[in-house]
Amino acid sequence: RKMKPPSQPELFDFEGVSMVHYFTDNWEKVKNFQARPDDIIIATYPKAGTTWVSYILDLLYFGKDDPECQSSQPIYMRVPFLESCFKVIPSGTELADNLTTSPLLIKTHLPVQLVPKSFWEQNSKIVYVARNAKDNAVSYFHFDRMNMAQPAPGDWNTFLQKFMEGKNVFGPWYDHVNGWWEKKQTYSNLIYLFYEDLVEDTGHEVERLCSFLGLSTSVEEREKITKGVQFDAMKQNKMTNYSTIPVMDFKTSPFMRKGKVGDWKSNFTVAQNEQFDEVYKQKMKNTTVKFRTEISYLSSGGCTRVLAKKGYI
Repeated sequence: RKMKPPSQPELFDFEGVSMVHYFTDNWEKVKNFQARPDDIIIATYPKAGTTWVSYILDLLYFGKDDPECQSSQPIYMRVPFLESCFKVIPSGTELADNLTTSPLLIKTHLPVQLVPKSFWEQNSKIVYVARNAKDNAVSYFHFDRMNMAQPAPGDWNTFLQKFMEGKNVFGPWYDHVNGWWEKKQTYSNLIYLFYEDLVEDTGHEVERLCSFLGLSTSVEEREKITKGVQFDAMKQNKMTNYSTIPVMDFKTSPFMRKGKVGDWKSNFTVAQNEQFDEVYKQKMKNTTVKFRTEISYLSSGGCTRVLAKKGYI
């Protein structure tokens, strides 16, 4: 007899943010987590390039000295997901407490106001990654379809309406990217990266990361890392593509789907796009953060050159 798949969890309000129990069950320990001075936080809204940047940092710090680790231990065991409590693997805080690597790389999707205060007290370095709302919504929709630890998304239109209302796990996209953007203005140990820039020129963003983190990585090393973290390489890599975690149904959709900028165009109808732009204008009217919803990919002389197309919403 086939086992009945576990039902997807319900969304509920937690300290003003939509959540599911997997990210609140261990809240006492999350809230009181004791950061170490050299901990590095990778913070993003879900599906904005978290695993990508985690892997880049993992390679920058440990790729040379501990290459076995990259091929034998999945990324989610090497970079603990702080607030997670999935039962099928140790909780994020337990993983973080038991890892002896230094610096400790920690992933979180928490909006800025829910981050444990110990990180601010320790003046931890934080890498925030933001992705344009349209591509982020499409990616999140497909993620919710295949992930048993997320609420069932319904059809695309239903999901999009919920996204615009901010009824997603970890709350509204708008509040998330804006909250962290505001924090950056007063907290100097935070670098704010854009997914679109990472796609457009990975090497340049790796260079920016090295300079933010005070790493003197050789050009050869950076080039090797840049090659190793290209989307297709990571999609094939069992240690980064989450195929080893049981709550995800890869038959429905892979964890790493396309990794493109502008894929929203094949999902949004004209009417949906117009409505989305209206809501976006309202929600983003008081912020200075700007996103690109497309970049143009130009191939020249056998290597892909990517030129920016300033397609601001």
